[in-house]
Parts: sequence; C-alpha cells; structure tokens
Amino acid sequence: MAGEASELGTTNVFVHAQALCESSQIGAGSRVWAFAHILPGARLGADCNVCDHVFIENRVLIGDRVTIKCGVQLWDGIELGDDVFIGPNATFCNDRMPRSKCYPAEYLKTRVEQKASIGANATILPGVTIGRNAMVGAGAVVTRSVPPNAIVVGNPARIVGYVDTVGQVAPGAVVPQVSSSRFGGVQLFRQPLIKDMRGDLTVGECGSSLPFTPQRYFIVMNVPSQEVRGEHAHRQCEQFLLCVSGRCQVMTDDGRLRQEYTLDDPTLGLYLPPMTWGVQYRYSSDAVLLVFASHCYDADDYIRDYQLFLDTVGAGQVA
Repeated sequence: MAGEASELGTTNVFVHAQALCESSQIGAGSRVWAFAHILPGARLGADCNVCDHVFIENRVLIGDRVTIKCGVQLWDGIELGDDVFIGPNATFCNDRMPRSKCYPAEYLKTRVEQKASIGANATILPGVTIGRNAMVGAGAVVTRSVPPNAIVVGNPARIVGYVDTVGQVAPGAVVPQVSSSRFGGVQLFRQPLIKDMRGDLTVGECGSSLPFTPQRYFIVMNVPSQEVRGEHAHRQCEQFLLCVSGRCQVMTDDGRLRQEYTLDDPTLGLYLPPMTWGVQYRYSSDAVLLVFASHCYDADDYIRDYQLFLDTVGAGQVA
C-alpha cells in the first residue's frame, strides 16, 4: 500500500507516496520512507523507521522501535529485536554458497538481538547472532556470532571492547556485586614482589591474599589474540585470575555494572565472586593465564546464557 499517510489495518502507519508497502503487518507509529519496498509476508513492530531504498523480504521479523537506515536489504530468515539500529548500506546474507537459480531448502537464520547496533557498510554473514546491546563497527565483516555487549571491528570482526564498561580500577578497590559473597564483589589484588640478584618472586597465601582455599586450578595459554574465553558465570564457584606471562583483558559483569581490567603483571590477581559474568579476551601471543577455583568442576554450576544470567541475578537466585 502506498500513500502519503496510509493506514494499514487498525494501526496508523506513515508510508511515503513513493514507497511500496505490501505488508499489512506493520506496527502503530512506524514510518516507511521513499523508495522502500516491503513484501507482503514481512512483519514490523511499532514505532519503526524504515528509510529510503530499504528492501524487506517476506520471512523477516522486526521488533519495536527499530531503525533501518538507507540502502539496507533484509532477506528471508533475518530477525531484528526491539530497539535495534541498522546503519546505512549494512549488508545481510542468508546463503553461504549462493548460485544463480539455485535455492536452499531453508535459509539460514540471522538474529540481531535487542538494542544491538550495526554500523554503516558492515557485512553480516548468514547464520550468526548479534547479541543484545552489542555494537558492530562500520565496515566490519561479521563471520561468527557476537556476544552480548561486545564491540567488534575489522575483517574478520574481532572483539576490541565491551559497551558501557567503566575504566580500570586500582588494586584493592572493590566493585559492588549484586550477589552476596564473603568478599563482597570483584576485587583486584596486588601480590607482593620480592626481587634480588637471583631473580624475582611473587607469592600468595590461601585465605589471606587469596580470598578462598582453591580446590582446582587451570591454565589458559596459546590463545590466538582474536579469541575470547570465559563468557559464563558460576552459581557458587569463586575464581582468582593471575596472568603470569604476557597480558590479557578481562571484562566482568554483575548484571548492573560492567568493568574492564588489564592483567599485565604477575603480581596482579583478580577475584571473581559467584554470579559474575566473566570474559577474557585480547590475549597477547605469550599470555599464560592461571586460574584458581574454589570448587571442583561441576557443569551444573555454569551459566552460559547471558539472558539466563540476567534473569537469575534479577530474581536473586544464587543456589
């Protein structure tokens, strides 16, 4: 349907006179601008803004308050969550091996979750998920799924940071934690360093400089710099991280506050209480990360889904 101010069903939707909107499933308050084309099967939520020269195919699902800037094509199998921003000329794909006149039995699903933003001229390969609140930089080529809150740039896209994090804190400072623990929150420790002509030594004692008695340790090494480790929380297990060689970046999230830490000194130890979402990334080629854990391995202690983590923290479920 086209018109200067068309009405679709019972909802008021603005459709520019030079647009072609064939779908009747457009939410109230949405606006479709000149030379946009929306096919009949597409579904758009309320208060969306579809800019000039946008094409939206049939099997596309778009949430509320989504902005789609000029020159974007959304193909079958693409889903956009609420409050998503798609920058101008961002490119989506739904077939990894396209051939002329050859159609797959089913198109790969690509999801952009709530409040995520995709920059101008970015390319999103099919079958990936852009996590909630993530940001894809202009011109990035996304070949793998992007975690929630991550900032990715480059070709192929790699994580360079996390949105809404506060800066590095000094050793001894405590970041408040939603869940209870005997140490109260994420804390960066400075361990003693003893130097003499025979070499250097740093030491920690369980129960004092280490805030718990470890039951397990593991070592992370030989991580390609673009790789990400962690991306989970523990219900009960406490952890203490030491980068004994090289450097890595750590992001912690308690459901309210995200904090960045740089571990680049073997005397720096980072304490993670239970119910802390932790991510380690930007490893140097020589990085060796030593992690002490308060509990033996228990698969049921892990929370690997970020939305489940937020729901658990919000409900106060720690057990």
